[in-house]
Amino acid sequence: MQVCRTVAECRDVLAAYRQTSETIGLVPTMGFLHEGHLALVAEAKSRADRVVTTIFVNPTQFGEAADLDAYPRDEARDLAMLEAAGVDVVLIPEVADVYPEGDETIVETTRMANMLHGKVRPGHFRGVTTVVARLFNFTQPDIACFGEKDYQQLQVIRRMNRDLAFPIEIVGVPIVREADGLAMSSRNVRLSPEDRAAALILSQSLDAAERVKSSDPDTLRETISQTIATEPRATLRGLDIVEAETLNDIQSGYAGPIAIMLSVEFGGVLLLDQRVITL
Repeated sequence: MQVCRTVAECRDVLAAYRQTSETIGLVPTMGFLHEGHLALVAEAKSRADRVVTTIFVNPTQFGEAADLDAYPRDEARDLAMLEAAGVDVVLIPEVADVYPEGDETIVETTRMANMLHGKVRPGHFRGVTTVVARLFNFTQPDIACFGEKDYQQLQVIRRMNRDLAFPIEIVGVPIVREADGLAMSSRNVRLSPEDRAAALILSQSLDAAERVKSSDPDTLRETISQTIATEPRATLRGLDIVEAETLNDIQSGYAGPIAIMLSVEFGGVLLLDQRVITL
């Protein structure tokens, strides 16, 4: 496994693969990896000859400097996990390599970035699409894998990829959960033991909504809200029920697949979860 510290070095390595017509799969990460990230790597390995993973804690997608500073990091552990998973190349660039001095260009999906979770985290998706567009440019992969847990992010990236005509297949990979149902996330380590136990209300509320399986969004919202309200440590920050592909609001009687997206705070830590339900 080759570890590249600059974009130029990474480009040289990947260019050698292309000379032998090898396909490249990309798995962008912010590090502090878990089994969910390794599922993305496994998917990329099944679809491409070579896999490149990026580790970059992207400053432009954090609303507050404190949140950026608090993001967990463990590079040595990450590299050991990636090598064991069979990754070929890891790019760990400096901020100045991704955002050079005087940088002023952004990439934004103007509608999708400013709705739903984008209202809770203003500017977040603009930061995501800006950095992902640059990572696509740096690595020029044939495919790129993203987790379905960040469902709006996945749809935003798909729209950006389409609109900018990147020749890249975007692959969504299902959520990997802990044995008790909590969606794996690098933020989970910041939870107190009490909040970690309370966080199970996320998947429990989605289970309740799936059992109801109603086409009436008000019924689904009430079911989820009432379930979350039973957990005093949980603060509901966002609940969106939308058409799975477009993220448009659904109306009663809608017959297609819907996406339910949750933002719930536990002791200052914001967790996301989602479920796609076919009515």
